[in-house]
Amino acid sequence: MPEDIYDEYPSLTLAKEAADQNIEPLKLGERIKDIRGKLGITLEEASQRTGLARSTLSKIENEQISPTFQAMQKLALGLQIDMPQLFEPPRKKVATGRRDITKNLQGKPHPTPTYEHELLATQLSNKKMMPFKSQVHARNFEEYGDWVRHDGEEFLLILSGSVMFYSEFYEPVELSEGDSVYYDANMGHMLISTSEQDANILWVTAK
Repeated sequence: MPEDIYDEYPSLTLAKEAADQNIEPLKLGERIKDIRGKLGITLEEASQRTGLARSTLSKIENEQISPTFQAMQKLALGLQIDMPQLFEPPRKKVATGRRDITKNLQGKPHPTPTYEHELLATQLSNKKMMPFKSQVHARNFEEYGDWVRHDGEEFLLILSGSVMFYSEFYEPVELSEGDSVYYDANMGHMLISTSEQDANILWVTAK
């Protein structure tokens, strides 16, 4: 995959990367700016399309802040692209028999204030599902500011540790290693770690 698509975030890396210099985090801001340029729209027009403030878009494009999952959903909707296209270049051909292997710790890192995401299967374009592993940093409800909600359906599996899963229409439930939950992603939801170490989860988002 072209290195100009997957370059390094300044100062934003997974702690686990320290031992392996071959893993390069995603330069998402540059990718968004490139997509906007190809569409021929200004920051102001992109702001109107996505519902994100012009200043926020500028900071994202210049790698000053890392967009939340909800912001990425708004970007994809406003720019009229599939969300995985934010993380990968378009393919010239559509393969008829596809596969993508992601070796352990070889995913593309995408850190946010509440999660440390590792994007999986980034070689495939036009996917119907978006799989990623996450380390849950958040420790209390207030760290989110508001519910997380976006289009599609979502599945999560607890790989290690434990979390409290909050959802808009149900009572909070604690999930431990091996537990899973499937839910409509347009229902407000969020996670906080309840184990001594930050919990690790597998997430799959489907359109």
